Amino acid sequence: MHRNILDRPPHRGLEAGTRERLERLHRELPNPFGLTEAARVLDLDPARTRRLAAHLAANGWLVRVRPGLYSPVPLGAGDCASECVDPWAVAVRAFAPCYIGGWSACAHWGLTNQDTHGIAGGGVAGETPAVRLNDQVFNGVAVVTARSVRKSPIAIQGTPIHLRHRSRLGLFGTRLVQRGRVQVPVSDPTKTVIDILDAPRFGGGIHHVGQVLERYFAGDHRNDELLLDYAVRRPNGSTFKRLGYLLERLGIESPATVELCRVTQTAGLTYLDPGAPRVGRIVKRWNLRVNVEWL
Repeated sequence: MHRNILDRPPHRGLEAGTRERLERLHRELPNPFGLTEAARVLDLDPARTRRLAAHLAANGWLVRVRPGLYSPVPLGAGDCASECVDPWAVAVRAFAPCYIGGWSACAHWGLTNQDTHGIAGGGVAGETPAVRLNDQVFNGVAVVTARSVRKSPIAIQGTPIHLRHRSRLGLFGTRLVQRGRVQVPVSDPTKTVIDILDAPRFGGGIHHVGQVLERYFAGDHRNDELLLDYAVRRPNGSTFKRLGYLLERLGIESPATVELCRVTQTAGLTYLDPGAPRVGRIVKRWNLRVNVEWL
């Protein structure tokens, strides 16, 4: 258990050299950091750095968020120190190169019609990382990463990190979002839409994807030209089919987008929602099996 450092002077109980090193870590490594980075900043060998980090974590001055990865503890955090670690900052450090995407980005950019909690809307460290879309709550952080994904989700500090693999070339269309002292890459609104059309489960399922699409085209984030550019840069016939079908099904006016989707679609049959049962009528115009019912 972390010692309670609330209501005591900064760094009391640390000998001078350790206190100076801790202050240097706070100053130069505001993000979650690895032991290699700490060794460079402190000019220590790997073994001494490992021992120092373990000592500081055992006494509540650092949080060990996963093996070899630590985060500074805000002064005055007390026994809630581990809850003050921002799951977004941890996720992008642990799975770099990557960005926050999916339902997490949808909520951040206001592309949902329902209430959001925790990481939605920019959030702050320590809040419950959950997003409510329609009548369903999605816990954890959605991350698109170029690292190999063996399993998902992965729990870090009790937060589920939901991972989707993409090549480095697919990590475009992001913006840096300020999270306290750190900046975190998040898919921009247009890239977020393309990503969840490519993988509807990452947007909470196709019903939620449709809601996000309506919100995107009705709001200030709408950019038809950029949407087409991103779709072409991420060539996936299924994305074009789902986008074209949904635009027509939802009555969204974007003739150029629909036409590009029509002429670009591939010949194979695509499921509207890959996560739903593989039954339903086929819409020949889009080579799409509509395997979910629309309200």
